[in-house]
Amino acid sequence: MKNKIPIYQVDSFTSQPFFGNPAAICLLNMEADSAWMQAVAGEMNLSETAFIRPEGSSYDLRWFTPIMEVDLCGHATLAAAHVLWEQGLLSRKVPANFNTRSGLLCANYTTAGIELEFPATPASPATPPADLLPALGLNQAEVFSSKFDYLVTIGSTDDLHTLKPDFDRLRKIDARGIIVTAPSSTSDYDFVSRFFAPRVGINEDPVTGSAHCALGPFWAGRLGKVRMLAYQASPRGGVINVRLDGNDTVILGGHAVTVLSGELHY
Repeated sequence: MKNKIPIYQVDSFTSQPFFGNPAAICLLNMEADSAWMQAVAGEMNLSETAFIRPEGSSYDLRWFTPIMEVDLCGHATLAAAHVLWEQGLLSRKVPANFNTRSGLLCANYTTAGIELEFPATPASPATPPADLLPALGLNQAEVFSSKFDYLVTIGSTDDLHTLKPDFDRLRKIDARGIIVTAPSSTSDYDFVSRFFAPRVGINEDPVTGSAHCALGPFWAGRLGKVRMLAYQASPRGGVINVRLDGNDTVILGGHAVTVLSGELHY
């Protein structure tokens, strides 16, 4: 008889279904083969599918795009914690601790939403690869590089909305993804961004928590703030609370909502 594995689809960084960034969350009770997990992620065809497995007082957590495993993912971590608390597998009074390829990550439940404690990945000025700005349709822009991504700043929210990247050219850039960001044109948010990652199988990610590990320190330096509200301006859109906790940690806050639950036959 096949195993039946609980699986959930959760929209992260939103309180409304069908907004934010969807992630599939598989609850494992034993180790699983990496090739099988990659095949499941391809079947789910979401920006990330996460697999969580109890490991003592914490959980093993791995993230897969449709084509590869990745080192850090914010929205699927938020979704994983949401599922543990929603399904009663963990008390909301207890942090969700995850052992990952980026070390120990912690999620806390608060009345204002879920907070993730993530490592800061500050960006430094960089010389852009030859194809980067042309692939974004830009003649010039400030370019920075973080641990995972290039970060490109442009002048306005309107410019951000009208970007039409050449994904074939961006796919050749040697980085996980490309963050494009601008100051917010309204008082509702401090800054806005979009995230393109065709190299890892995601042309445009709806809401990218891990990108804000670079965006948080970047905009804190420019705005003189340690608490900021960010909007990722993808077609689905999402809202991220960003708070700096010293030089090494970024607190990412947001909501999540389950839109689908079922069983995966293994």
